[in-house]
Amino acid sequence: MEVEKQIIEEETAAAATSTAASSVNGSSEVNRAVTWEGCSVLLDINDGDRLVFSRLSPAATIKIGNNKCSLGPLVGCPFGSLFTVEAGAGGLHLSRSAASPTGNCVEHSKDEAQSVGEIRDNRELVDNNTAQSLSSEDIEALRSEGATGDDIVKALIANSSTFEKKTVFSQEKYKLKKQKKYAPKVLLRRPSMRSICETYFKKHPQRTGFMRVDTLSMLLSLANVGPNSDALVLDKLGGLVVGSVAERVGGTGYICSTYFGAVPYQIDIVRMFNFSKDVCARILQAPFCDLSSMQNPPSESAMPDPSDMGPSSAETAQPDPSNEILNQDDSSLLDSRDSRDNDDDALTGQKSVKPGRKAPPEIIKSWKDNGFTSLIVAAPDMDVESLIMDLLPLLAYSAPFAIYHQYLQPLATCMHKLQASKMAIGLQISEPWLREYQVLPSRTHPHMQMNAFGGYILSGIRISNTGGANEDKTT
Repeated sequence: MEVEKQIIEEETAAAATSTAASSVNGSSEVNRAVTWEGCSVLLDINDGDRLVFSRLSPAATIKIGNNKCSLGPLVGCPFGSLFTVEAGAGGLHLSRSAASPTGNCVEHSKDEAQSVGEIRDNRELVDNNTAQSLSSEDIEALRSEGATGDDIVKALIANSSTFEKKTVFSQEKYKLKKQKKYAPKVLLRRPSMRSICETYFKKHPQRTGFMRVDTLSMLLSLANVGPNSDALVLDKLGGLVVGSVAERVGGTGYICSTYFGAVPYQIDIVRMFNFSKDVCARILQAPFCDLSSMQNPPSESAMPDPSDMGPSSAETAQPDPSNEILNQDDSSLLDSRDSRDNDDDALTGQKSVKPGRKAPPEIIKSWKDNGFTSLIVAAPDMDVESLIMDLLPLLAYSAPFAIYHQYLQPLATCMHKLQASKMAIGLQISEPWLREYQVLPSRTHPHMQMNAFGGYILSGIRISNTGGANEDKTT
């Protein structure tokens, strides 16, 4: 419950910040502190037991247990709101509730819990399915009478012959287990860099290259991504890095998502961030051959003929799958395309801007003249050494770069190449380390099941190699 309270506080603070920013800018767009029809949301069921991405619409539903609940009550609610499943005339539905500061823990003072814990233990308890006198038929009868999930949990506790004999810790576990089954809670979370990365890492880490949230944060920091940045990004993780850079830049700079070949890389995750049209307009795509045509000839890894380049990602994107929920059994959320964008236009009264449109020639010329202020590479399935040799000349001098890879050896080889070519200084390979602790009375320790691996990051600063060039000309 401490984790749930922390998430609620973070979402509430983010909503307040969004509201303040909207009032300062005088924007006429949708208030992004609350949900609206057509926005993407992250539903946290029972404090992280199940994480679901969904898009709010009149027909959207979520399956909780063996029942389906409509997501209609979530429209217009602030991010960070907590919902419970309640029975009504039309069946089960989601009802907004206030977050309880004590959660589901058994209310005991510290001294009382210690004294009770000293005289109780579970040695005499036998799990023979006879302790609970309330049958399933009785529970269904309570539901038909309109009893809430909390009422059913209280009835189960009252009809348990062994509950009072359990230790305080066992009572908490029992109550939490019954609450998840009969009174599930749904937390409405804002899709952000942290929440999206954590969700994918927990459920489908291979789809984002096994990138952990602390690794992603370090990647942005080492690349010095901030307001007014012109960042060059090679993202083959579905758009997670591009969306994170855009979230940090905040619509004040440009993000160029480059690619090799005729087809742009998919950046569908960007649409989960619910960016405004101003931020989406700053996310551009350009093939590497267009960026390097006036500086260096393309290498063998790039397509030599710019005329072979296909349309932008917005034109070549594949249609969405029918299922838009991310959990253990189904595929990841791919956001809507033209038909849903038209629905958003009707709701907001403004023409939507798709992220990832093709970069205009004048902006490409500006990048060629001034160079990019930072470079981020996240393409674990490509040759890092050849990539950095192609992309590094596009950076401005003294601009930082950061490269992510799941394994160490490709980055070590790339680092040696950069040292030999004298194209960069300050080279270092970092291994992020994150350890999450459980902080509870008399049982504070690191989580028993944690991930000890977060990949590696090669970072450095591009420099001019004119000294070596003059030496070559003299000889």
